[in-house]
Amino acid sequence: MSTHEFYMKRCIQLAKNGLGTTYPNPLVGSVIVYNNTIIGEGWHQKAGEPHAEVHAIANVKDKSLLKKATLYVSLEPCSHFGKTPPCCDLIVTNEIPTIVIGTKDPFAKVDGNGIKKLQDAGRNCIVGVLEKECAELNKRFFTFHQKKRPYIMLKWAQTADGFIAPLEKMENRPVWISNQYSRQLVHKWRTEEQAVLVGTTTALDDNPKLDVRDWKGNNPARIVVDRENKIPNHYHLKNDAAKTIVITEKEISNPTNQIYYESAIFDKSLVNHITAILYKHEIQSVIIEGGTKTIQQFIDWNLWDEARIFKSKFKLQSGIKAPNFENKTPFDRIKCGDDELLIIKNHD
Repeated sequence: MSTHEFYMKRCIQLAKNGLGTTYPNPLVGSVIVYNNTIIGEGWHQKAGEPHAEVHAIANVKDKSLLKKATLYVSLEPCSHFGKTPPCCDLIVTNEIPTIVIGTKDPFAKVDGNGIKKLQDAGRNCIVGVLEKECAELNKRFFTFHQKKRPYIMLKWAQTADGFIAPLEKMENRPVWISNQYSRQLVHKWRTEEQAVLVGTTTALDDNPKLDVRDWKGNNPARIVVDRENKIPNHYHLKNDAAKTIVITEKEISNPTNQIYYESAIFDKSLVNHITAILYKHEIQSVIIEGGTKTIQQFIDWNLWDEARIFKSKFKLQSGIKAPNFENKTPFDRIKCGDDELLIIKNHD
């Protein structure tokens, strides 16, 4: 590992501290190095607050060292005025001579302009250090700006014999297939993503809250595909606990500040209509939590980026089949108690 890669890995490590709190901004980490020693570091913590480079520079006790230091940052410094001033201006003002950048920023207002601004000011810019890892760090942000849709995660739990739920249930509540540790992990994921989506059947059968009661963090926006607007107003999804988007075929006015009705064409390309609606609402990431019919539509259209599948050891013997997801090689396998979690990336 080169010296530049060593310090860039620290930038990535720092940036991950902001997962779930920086939307709509990307995750960014920065370190400042002088004489092979880190003299300042920071990460972007929340939209509207100082960026990673600002925190790193502020963290340097002896500012005179900045003129002889190297600033590392996982994403191209911004060059425009947004909620905060341009980081490029701060770097130039402090006369930092060398800037090592993980990857370019695809956001239209940056997209190479930050690098150009630094170079025009006579700064030495080294671009593309651990570029793949830095892009993976901001897979949500990059997908949103480059593909004009959210980063899509499929999530479900299935039994050892391949069922996602029983055919019939005695109560209007979920039948848990995964264990308590897996369920807690899902709640952690919800704090890290902007939205969770379910279909009508899941909403009616389980009356889910789709919140993060088993973890500390922000509740995601709730998305429900409800063609005929069947979900009663007293169900959890229609309370004011979080922003809810109901995708329906009907034209319905918005009754509260937290519930948004969006009409869509329920044809064979429904999933494309759904992602367009989420893009309109500036949602950068969504977990598709089911059930099988909803998840299968995204699989059939190859409109997904990552799948997270819990496999339990017990069997149902009969029930609703899990999504058809064959010939996919897991990127990772993780034990969650008696459950096995498969992580699959879409490389198609």
